[in-house]
Amino acid sequence: MTPVRVWLAAGLTDMRRGFNTLAAQAEKFLEEDPHSGHLFVFLGRWGDFLKFIWWDNQGACLFSKRLERGRFVWPAARDGKVSVTAAQLSILLEGIDWRMPKKTWRPLSTG
Repeated sequence: MTPVRVWLAAGLTDMRRGFNTLAAQAEKFLEEDPHSGHLFVFLGRWGDFLKFIWWDNQGACLFSKRLERGRFVWPAARDGKVSVTAAQLSILLEGIDWRMPKKTWRPLSTG
């Protein structure tokens, strides 16, 4: 079984799109198979709305998230997509800058 990868689609996406249109975008512009089991994430125009598509081997899944305040930190990629880890996605979904997270603690001793 291939490990699931998370792909962020660079740029903005029309949020009126459903699974089929977003899957076609993943295939054509991201050059990835939308039925691979990978998670594809798309950002809306105002930066506060995301849509996710995922194929779970039984059917198509479409999820969305809208922030009440703030904007998602989104990459500017040259090739149209960025792969992130599950931890980075978790941080992104909280509205935190996933590119440069800061630790909130320091070790008390070195040994």
